[in-house]
Amino acid sequence: MRKWLPLVAIGLGSFMLLIDITIVNVALPSMLRDLRASFGQLQWVIDIYPLALATLLLGVGATADVLGLKRVYIAGLVLFALSSLAAGVSASAVQLIVARAVQGVGAAAMFATTIALINSSYAGRDRGVAFGVWGAINGAAAAIGPVLGGVLTQALSWRWVFFVNLPLSALAVTISLRVLADERLGRHARIDASGVATFMLAAGAGTFALTRAAEVGWESVSWISAGLAVVATLAFMVVEHRQPWPILDLTLLRRRSFSGVLAGALLLSVSAFGYLAFLSVWLQSIRGLNPITGGLVYLPLSVVSLLVSLLTGRFLAGRSARAMISVGLALMGVGALMQAHLHADSSWLALEPGQVVDGIGVGLAIPVLASAALAAVPPARFGMAAGAVTTGRQLGYAVGIAALGLLCETRLSQEFAARAGHPLSSRTAQAITAGRVDVLLNATGAAHRETVEHAIRASYASAVNATMIAAGVAGLVGAGIVAVALRPSRGPLDPRR
Repeated sequence: MRKWLPLVAIGLGSFMLLIDITIVNVALPSMLRDLRASFGQLQWVIDIYPLALATLLLGVGATADVLGLKRVYIAGLVLFALSSLAAGVSASAVQLIVARAVQGVGAAAMFATTIALINSSYAGRDRGVAFGVWGAINGAAAAIGPVLGGVLTQALSWRWVFFVNLPLSALAVTISLRVLADERLGRHARIDASGVATFMLAAGAGTFALTRAAEVGWESVSWISAGLAVVATLAFMVVEHRQPWPILDLTLLRRRSFSGVLAGALLLSVSAFGYLAFLSVWLQSIRGLNPITGGLVYLPLSVVSLLVSLLTGRFLAGRSARAMISVGLALMGVGALMQAHLHADSSWLALEPGQVVDGIGVGLAIPVLASAALAAVPPARFGMAAGAVTTGRQLGYAVGIAALGLLCETRLSQEFAARAGHPLSSRTAQAITAGRVDVLLNATGAAHRETVEHAIRASYASAVNATMIAAGVAGLVGAGIVAVALRPSRGPLDPRR
């Protein structure tokens, strides 16, 4: 039994960092009511965690090779626990956003070291078993997250979606100190600090521009941030081209198959998960579901994706990665489009068929993304390729929420103006998106209350429909890109493909 303790320590960290991506969605309406947050702050509560995780993942991986896998993993656990405590006791939305950002730093330290720690802790058959269990833990985290978030929020408080990390972190640190071996894989490597900095600036500025535009429109700050994102992206490309130890070897992007997988990873997160936060607000704040029921709405997606991923690993191993990923993305797109028919009085049951189709697509595509990326690059770049795909997924989630949030806010304003006969003020929009519809209606005269309530319900349903249509298109476009990029070459073998 002792030989599996390293896996327990690593599995606990993986479970926590992955569950914190989805556990927050169901608790959002309660958080926003308690903290009186704005629509933009809502997006940052969700967005800042995967954004920090994505932008730091490659750089932290290189740091761990230099400083030691065990040290960086334990440091990540401790930082994750402290920031979870800070998030749980937050008295304002700004404090919560900052705590979530630090959580993302800790999560990056854990995520960047887990695969290498498993690889160094086990060999032969045990290594295969360990990776299989680790994959199952990852799937279970996605399945349990929304339901656990609903249960904790309704039974205790939204703050417990963060407090629950404390005992798990303490257990993981205790076991890690005793059983993990400290190993340094790259004592002579250098950390690409300039690459990490420019990548963070590009991703952060771009996300800020979209989020700011959703809240106040495309004013000067939004445009300046967008321009900064473009400049930082160009700087990142220049830095990585000249860097002898880059976090991302840009020559890999010349390989058609690798670029296709990377694009598929980005669009996968947008298509499958980008609209769920806005759907949670509709379910609880507009339709009046409690947090547990709101979490159970996502159960078909989570459970089906877990079951299909397990079946994929067992029965479809060795099948065409091109087919698995492209079909999976297409099903995610179709699943999102199947849900995009909400109206003022829709029931949550209208979402379930699309959630099932979405789950099948997720279960088909995600398990083979990493292996497809590895197959597209030389063995010396395996670690970089795996990290790039993981980064792409998290970055797609963060940027997708920002972009879909802008679409949601724009459509909400347009629909409300058309239905209510007057423009939607920023104060009214924030009241709707922050789950304070009851307060808004109480302040409305009795003669107009029914009209305003129907306009709110119909407008927000239409806004969520728009986000799901956009997510569906992203999935279908991703399917097309992967199908073309991963097609077999008919001519002489080109190593750049």
